[in-house]
Amino acid sequence: MAALTAAATVETGETAGGAVSALTGAKTPKGEQTRALILNTALELFRERGYEETTMRAIAQRAGVALGNAYYYFRSKEHLIQAFYALSHEEHLEAARPVLEREKDMKERLKGVIYAKIRTSEPYHRFSGILFKTAADPHSPLSPFSPESSRTRQESTALFAEVLFGSNTKVPADLAEELPNLLWLYQMGIILFWIHDESPGRRRTYTLIDHTVDLVARTIGLASNPLLSPLRRRVLALLKDLRS
Repeated sequence: MAALTAAATVETGETAGGAVSALTGAKTPKGEQTRALILNTALELFRERGYEETTMRAIAQRAGVALGNAYYYFRSKEHLIQAFYALSHEEHLEAARPVLEREKDMKERLKGVIYAKIRTSEPYHRFSGILFKTAADPHSPLSPFSPESSRTRQESTALFAEVLFGSNTKVPADLAEELPNLLWLYQMGIILFWIHDESPGRRRTYTLIDHTVDLVARTIGLASNPLLSPLRRRVLALLKDLRS
């Protein structure tokens, strides 16, 4: 979890580079280290005991910090999970960047970004399974679809917009707005499969990625075909109706 010290801000008056002194406004390495320690400890306890059974007091005790100090950095367990989401996204973004800089082919860009997501998520596989029990509740603030998760969701969607519009694939204007969201949903489906995948090295997950990325890229490539425009408009109308 080398990137723990780069976890995103969770309304504590911090920046990603460290804590901010209340008196001077300067970043403090000690605050950065304490915040990373608390988050790292929380993830360990969530893996050991589950999310519901882990308390902020237990996290503070295991981390060796005062309870008030733990609450200073993270106001609740939910804020810890949101910090984990942000951390996971930052690790994904860093791993995906070389692919986006190197590749122009739509299929290779999409496959590289999805691969990067699975590879950077692998250290959290067991924890993700435990978290899924709570995050699968559509009313939970830990759901990837919740308002509380909107910032990370929007940043992830922006990554797929970059995947799409940095490629050499032409996308019809009426489809361009919807595709980044649809690609994010596609990734969420892959992640759900990965959570349940117990094959050696997650072999089944990578097989699923290889086959479905090819289908997705081919479908996007065909979207400009004039013969398919009635079907495209029908699909887009359906998506609009589902949001209303």
